[in-house]
Amino acid sequence: MLVLTAGTVVWKVRIRRGLKTWEYGADLPSFSFPAIAAATDNFSDVNFIGEGGFGSVYKGHLSTNREVAVKRLSKNSGQGLEEFTNEVILISRLQHKNLVGLVGCCIEKTERMLIYEYMPNKSLDYFIFDRVGRCSLTWERRYSIVCGIARGLVYLHHDSKLPVVHRDLKASNILLDGDLNPKISDFGLARIFTGNDKAKTTRRIIGSHGYMSPEYASEGEFSTKSDVYSFGVLLLEIVSGRRNVGFRHPDHQHNLLGHVWLLWLAGRVLELVDEPGMELSEPQAERCIHVGLLCVQKLPVDRPSMEAAVVMLANEGAELPQPKQPGFFQEQTVSGAKECYPHTCAVATMTLPQGR
Repeated sequence: MLVLTAGTVVWKVRIRRGLKTWEYGADLPSFSFPAIAAATDNFSDVNFIGEGGFGSVYKGHLSTNREVAVKRLSKNSGQGLEEFTNEVILISRLQHKNLVGLVGCCIEKTERMLIYEYMPNKSLDYFIFDRVGRCSLTWERRYSIVCGIARGLVYLHHDSKLPVVHRDLKASNILLDGDLNPKISDFGLARIFTGNDKAKTTRRIIGSHGYMSPEYASEGEFSTKSDVYSFGVLLLEIVSGRRNVGFRHPDHQHNLLGHVWLLWLAGRVLELVDEPGMELSEPQAERCIHVGLLCVQKLPVDRPSMEAAVVMLANEGAELPQPKQPGFFQEQTVSGAKECYPHTCAVATMTLPQGR
């Protein structure tokens, strides 16, 4: 439910679990369509930033001269008012330096737009998956980005008033500010965990292939441990500069997670670092890879919480448990698939010796 007042949108949402009902609300500044059109030069190609499942994103300048990013819901989008409302409620109430800030929204006739703080360095995938871009990311900066993302997830899972599972954590949903500080974005698929919820199940399995945990992809079951799995994949991508999806190696046919596991078994995990000449702390890099493998273990119960993952990353002297084989989530042959659904995906396993 939403209520329009002068210059403000008041959102209210009720969540029922058995006999209990939780109600959440948010007051958000409202912008008129003409104001946003003027800010983006009528959504010109010059101001176009990118496009996602929600719609197109444009850079804009408000009348206050503040730079913003405007996400405009596409009429052909697979996401609708539910995801739009979900994102408004969550981001307006969740405040953390590693979460993107929401400036306001625009609701006018068929238009639905979200206005965010502008991130001049776009998203993380522009750096780590680009040959030139990733050269600008020193090891120190990569480690800082990893820790920032982890702290943002700890806040979502444990420290916020609304415990939240993001469900779509990936490189393109990590935005970077002017100082390359990471901010988690895109909460359209996020879910609030209320009461004593440990895990939930959904029939609508929508997410990004390569980041979804095995239990979510195959059974629709998600929890905070689903985000932990996605974080593990992202951590290994940051270290290696390679995507989990589409990874190719001349010696085997495994994805990135399989490749890391083979390196782990052979005691050669530092070969994963994508820039051979990069100055790095080898113990720190090994620890990051170790934590990444712990996070992508097949069973949710074996994965650490994000609180534990942060402690593991920060304390180089702490002894870490040995990781078990990762949960490999591989797509069947589907040309150009961007999203993964039960009928196009399968969970594959490998039979290998136990880790060292």
